[in-house]
Amino acid sequence: MRVLVVDDEQLARERLIRLVDALDSHRVCAEASNGEEALAAVHQAEPDIVLMDIRMPGMDGMTAAEQIASLKTPPAIIFCTAYDEYAISAFKVQASDYLLKPVRKEALEKALNKAGKLNKVQLNDAQPTNSNSEQPVSLVAKTWKGSELIDLTHIYYFVADQKYVTVHHQNGETVIDNTLKELEAGYAPRFLRTHRNSLVNTDYIEALIRDNAGHYIVRLKNSIGEIPVSRRHTSDVKAWLASQS
Repeated sequence: MRVLVVDDEQLARERLIRLVDALDSHRVCAEASNGEEALAAVHQAEPDIVLMDIRMPGMDGMTAAEQIASLKTPPAIIFCTAYDEYAISAFKVQASDYLLKPVRKEALEKALNKAGKLNKVQLNDAQPTNSNSEQPVSLVAKTWKGSELIDLTHIYYFVADQKYVTVHHQNGETVIDNTLKELEAGYAPRFLRTHRNSLVNTDYIEALIRDNAGHYIVRLKNSIGEIPVSRRHTSDVKAWLASQS
């Protein structure tokens, strides 16, 4: 995979280049020190992935990413920044990941491999077709490491346990500081409340069933699991299922 490294600090660029070059499946094809240079490099070098800083003189990384995302076949964008307050803006430009500096080798390798699963055509096809351009496609997860982006289509469900919420997704589990109330308000109607402590991705709902004790349970597709449904939310789940038939 061809990687473009964008950072206004030369030492930061050199460090990222060394980290990328240490990976067998990726190589740096170009580098840039600001947004304008990044746009030119995208057209000239045709990278598969862009490692993008945000705060840079001239055109910043977010502005450059917006223009890159509008291309017919855009490369994947991974933000590498010292600041976590831009994570909410990152999903608007379809960022593949959001890494906080200093970028760790393991985190970078994971992000690059994740971005590499979609080629440039697939990334373009993955752009939301909803007429609402603000519809989020990623969860801005607040973790102990800072802000992290998790593709909404990869999330099965959320479960709250005391003060924390756990995201169950294709790559495992992630404990986040977001509340279920925030998640329900920000990512509806994709996620449906089934219990006071759980939200389920409707993409994975297969059926509403009753167990031997007479309690309702949502069965998820692909044998992912079963989520309890409270009496209070049973009618909501039934109404959603009826809307799909």
